[in-house]
Amino acid sequence: MSLTVKVEKDFSLKEVSNVIRSALALDERIAKHKTAKYANVCKNFETKYKMSSEIFMKKFDSGQLDDRDDFFDWYAAKKGLDTWSKKLDILSGISI
Repeated sequence: MSLTVKVEKDFSLKEVSNVIRSALALDERIAKHKTAKYANVCKNFETKYKMSSEIFMKKFDSGQLDDRDDFFDWYAAKKGLDTWSKKLDILSGISI
């Protein structure tokens, strides 16, 4: 896949590439941090409730679980983990 970048001002290709690389590297570091954070939260819930996050999500989505606050926190953490993992996967596959 290729990508075209339009630069509105007159900067060298090297300057633009360096700024984009730096921004991507920062986003990748943030994504790694967020992924680890949400993975840790999910792991704590998995240990506490003795079920994987995948099974929890199926049970939660099908209404098999009660309305305790932990389950809503776990749901949010799993959604966060999935979102940040995907972003990290995308960022890790980009090269300039």
